[in-house]
Amino acid sequence: MSQIYKSGISGPVPPSVATQYTADDSSTATPVANNLNVFSNDTNVNNDNGIQTRASGDTLTIQLTNRVTGTVTTTDATPTSLISLSLGATPGTYLVQGDLTAYNLTDTAGSSYTFVGSAITDGVTATEIGVENKNVFEQAAMITADFNIGVTGNTAFLEVIGIAGKTIHWDALFTYRFVS
Repeated sequence: MSQIYKSGISGPVPPSVATQYTADDSSTATPVANNLNVFSNDTNVNNDNGIQTRASGDTLTIQLTNRVTGTVTTTDATPTSLISLSLGATPGTYLVQGDLTAYNLTDTAGSSYTFVGSAITDGVTATEIGVENKNVFEQAAMITADFNIGVTGNTAFLEVIGIAGKTIHWDALFTYRFVS
């Protein structure tokens, strides 16, 4: 059996541990009892990098930016809001793109879609630029389901249109780019 001896005077020095972590916005997180909480989430905050950090207390949060997500269940063919994004008071142009997937619980059928669209705002009212581009992947039982992206007032939206008498679960994500 062997034993290892480390001298406290000449032995290896343990690494230094950071005592403060600075986020993108200059906020700081300070570990408590050598523990730093690191979480992740997404936000609709506009940031050209698409990622940012925020700190508070003993928590550092890593955020994917320029993202909006939503879920909804439909049981009829009424257009139903799934996602909306206020376009803000700064005049400029937005490009939105994303994906949408649906599961028809009634018929055990599915569909998925991708989309891209654009809008311009004067800071008060938005106008859609052109017509959205859609890619549609549907099973036969989902052929009458649909969705729209567009603007109303100064808000961009994604709405879904289910099928009468069918329970459909929808899940969507869109990202955006903004320039002013």
